[in-house]
Amino acid sequence: MRSRNRRYLPYFLLLLALAGAGGYAAWRVLYRPNVRAFAEGPAYLYIRSGTGYAAVLDSLQKHELLLEPATFRWVAEHHDYPAHVQPGRYRLEPGLSNLDLVRMLRFGRQDTVRFELKTFHYLEQLPRQLGRQLETDSFKLELLLGDNEGLRRRYHLDTCTIRSMFIPGPLRLLWNTSAPVLLDSVAARYRRFWTPVRQARADSLKLTRTQVSVLASIVQRETAEPTDKPLIAAVYLNRLRNDQPLQADPTLLWPLHGLGTRKRVLNVDKKVDSPYNTYRHKGLPPGPITTPLPGSLNAVLKTAHNKNLFFCARPDGSGFSDFAETYAQHQRFARRYQHRLDSLGVKR
Repeated sequence: MRSRNRRYLPYFLLLLALAGAGGYAAWRVLYRPNVRAFAEGPAYLYIRSGTGYAAVLDSLQKHELLLEPATFRWVAEHHDYPAHVQPGRYRLEPGLSNLDLVRMLRFGRQDTVRFELKTFHYLEQLPRQLGRQLETDSFKLELLLGDNEGLRRRYHLDTCTIRSMFIPGPLRLLWNTSAPVLLDSVAARYRRFWTPVRQARADSLKLTRTQVSVLASIVQRETAEPTDKPLIAAVYLNRLRNDQPLQADPTLLWPLHGLGTRKRVLNVDKKVDSPYNTYRHKGLPPGPITTPLPGSLNAVLKTAHNKNLFFCARPDGSGFSDFAETYAQHQRFARRYQHRLDSLGVKR
């Protein structure tokens, strides 16, 4: 009996060896780390909407993201990934196994993008800004932003006032966020900004949310200095209360597409036929002239209290302004500033 057992022992050991080799091979294919490590940190795989399996393989190989592309292909195809390619931005941590990678890609477990919404003056600037950070369909976004009825129905805004919803700042979004979802995310951030305290301050000023945004956009174009913003807001609020025209120079440049390109307003600009011409029309213009920062909105809501009706940039280039209660005082400040522009040769 013992001799018979000894006779089968080599076969038994061979079977164990084969089983061990098979187990190691399975581990190597399924669980062995296969994502390459890079000195600069984790790599990202971008899969555009409509991309197929072959393009995913090509991207992985072209950027040398995998240690063994062949084993990834085997696992991907045996887990039906070619039929379930999901678009998105995927963070490939070093040491990720084939099985974990396939599961992440197959079920669309993508990483989010910290999207920085920057201020813009004109709606056509927004799609270009988005195109540098997200896959969002720019053409679809343009159609949504130009749909007055749709904007009123969904956001209670229109093509003139929709810029007030875009409060600059960070958002976390999926890279392939659709245009409608993007707008809903921006709207949610806008609603979070308008806390009961801020709404109460707007009510005390007898301004709607949109009117606060419109005034804040003008203030923002007048100065970048935080301490001057509440003072400039006070000037414009005082003019509104006195039923005086705002006479805000930035509102003249907006319909001329001159914001950001012009440093000087000429008398001919004051004749422009536009509802944004606050020299010809009393009250606030129909919409913001830029997307106001939170600090600009808060400057209007926490405006200074004084009787100033005029202000003028200081000629020293500091960014601050001189304020006046009377037109005579203001003329002295204005002449000083105009002489400074003349000395610098600034004509426009």
